[in-house]
Amino acid sequence: MNTAPRPDSTGAHQPSLRAQGVQARAAPGSADGPAGPDWLADLAKALHTSRPDQLSRSRPPVMRRSGARPAAVLMLIGDSPDGPDILLIERAPDLRSHAGQPAFPGGATDLGDASPVATALREAQEEVGLDPAGVQVLAAGPALYLPPSHFLVTPVLAWWHTPCPVAPVDTSETSAVARVPVAELADPANRVLVHHARTGHVGPAFRTRGMFIWGFTGGLLDALLRMGGWERPWLPAEQVKAPTPTATGTTEGSRASELGGDSE
Repeated sequence: MNTAPRPDSTGAHQPSLRAQGVQARAAPGSADGPAGPDWLADLAKALHTSRPDQLSRSRPPVMRRSGARPAAVLMLIGDSPDGPDILLIERAPDLRSHAGQPAFPGGATDLGDASPVATALREAQEEVGLDPAGVQVLAAGPALYLPPSHFLVTPVLAWWHTPCPVAPVDTSETSAVARVPVAELADPANRVLVHHARTGHVGPAFRTRGMFIWGFTGGLLDALLRMGGWERPWLPAEQVKAPTPTATGTTEGSRASELGGDSE
């Protein structure tokens, strides 16, 4: 039985999970350390056993291409006075790729990274100052190929059992960091469909806290809501055009500037 908290019809969140006395148990893919809370176990199992097509409802997944560069993103879930939340970053406005767009912390694999988990944790530490000691990895999903950037991205789910202060480490790459409540993401009033003029694809997007979250990041958030049991009925929804890029050109950078937005 899924015990994930759900926002009510007004969008209000339930009391914090600690206040509810939720018990914890180990989840698939766990490493040594504090286990994730019980309400995340179903989500961790679903992600761990998912197929690429289950992580996007906007279009069929593109098959893995030879020579794609491995990468990973960290889908970090915590608990705050506003209920369960997800850590997102906002890219710097003057980047040459996906400028100003929200994303999960993450980036390309370095030679010293032992696994996608190591990549996701290292990138989050370098981007926002995350302390990996306060994080429990719960599961990793299937690698997803992103044709525009030629990355093969592994989504890594983790529980933030001991939160620490986070902020942009390098403001030339990351302009802001936000802990976005799950209740806000699940609120149908904050959900839209985005039409990609270049590809013709239509995918899920979110409008919350001054951010427009779409593309690869929006698709993963949509999947998390479904797999975690947090999704509320929201279709049919308003359809909007994909944002016009605010910067042009390409970059060989390895960070999350390559792993979201119109890469969907």
